[in-house]
Amino acid sequence: MTSRRKGFITMSGKLLGTILMVLLMCWTVNAAEKPIVIGGSLPLTGQFAETGQWIERGMKFWAKETNEKGGLLGRPVEFKIYDDESNVNKAVTYAEKAITVDKVDLLFGGYPGTAARAVMPVVEKHKFVYVSMGGHMKSFEQGYTYSFGGPPLMGEWWYEGFFQWLETVPADQRPKRAAVYTMNNPIGASLTESIIIWTKKLGIEIAIDEKYNLPLPDATPLIVKAKQMDCDLLCSNGVFADGVMTIRAAKALGYNPKAIVQGIGSVVPAWSKELGPDGDYVFSGTSLHDKLKFPGNDKLNAFVKKEYQIDGYPMYFGFGYVWMQTLSQGVEGAKSLDQTKIRDWLKSNKVDTIAGPMKFTDKGIPDPINFCTQVINGHAELIWPPEVRTANPVYPKPAWK
Repeated sequence: MTSRRKGFITMSGKLLGTILMVLLMCWTVNAAEKPIVIGGSLPLTGQFAETGQWIERGMKFWAKETNEKGGLLGRPVEFKIYDDESNVNKAVTYAEKAITVDKVDLLFGGYPGTAARAVMPVVEKHKFVYVSMGGHMKSFEQGYTYSFGGPPLMGEWWYEGFFQWLETVPADQRPKRAAVYTMNNPIGASLTESIIIWTKKLGIEIAIDEKYNLPLPDATPLIVKAKQMDCDLLCSNGVFADGVMTIRAAKALGYNPKAIVQGIGSVVPAWSKELGPDGDYVFSGTSLHDKLKFPGNDKLNAFVKKEYQIDGYPMYFGFGYVWMQTLSQGVEGAKSLDQTKIRDWLKSNKVDTIAGPMKFTDKGIPDPINFCTQVINGHAELIWPPEVRTANPVYPKPAWK
């Protein structure tokens, strides 16, 4: 072989090596810049749209903040969000589509509990981490390993704080008879558990215990019966629309029990916007709140004040943010998009969130959260436990204005 040919081969080898190196560098840069796609569905229309839209806003604020800080694992994040129209079957379909057709990198948590409950076996089948409100306690007892409630909107815990506070009220001043009206779905069923336990413990008779299907056509018959049976505790175990309808019927009929506890409708801004002062003094629960003194809450409050002219971020805005906050800590902790590694990291480490620090059990839920709220002057204030109280509870309920 001539020296010229040897030189040509050597030069060609070096050139090829250089080309391969450049291609590798380009691939690495492109891989780093390729967005992490996070998919799933939310009820952006239909009966759960009021709260579902706030979850979406909270998620998008998390994405904006994350991208401004350099992304997740050094890559920008973006969402692929489907509107499941408050339909459980569509929520399942879109979860399957996001995983199998869209090939998303991560799945975001769904809402409400009926949808989350239906999606949990889907994500278990595909081995995808799913951080959401959860499908309530029974769902977390099915042996699913990839589902987390971070924090959960656990119906079984929802009224615990209210009854713990009511226990501090002198016995002769507590309600004597309860009217319990519950939406006929798994969310409603989960809300009744603590009512049954605590009314028995406090000596309160459940005089009415009835279920209704959504959408509720008219709350008048329910209130008429509660008034006729002299029920001085009203448990309105529903969502926003039926909750508003129940309060309006109570005022119209002059029914004014000592206390009203309501499911998940009274903790959204639209409650006071819709009802005005009539929406005040209603008790409920929560697993996070804009006035909790955990890192990040002030930042969220400042954002919604500027963006939506609201004092204190809405609870569901917080849920959208905190579920992504939890999932992203799992990703960063695992240093990977490998779903099993993310799951295992979340099961064995503490996460720090706007709802406080949480450590998940083997079932995928943290320790019980028992915050109680009461709407006072148009805002859902914390009234229990005492160490987080932002306003003194108003009891018994004042007369209608």
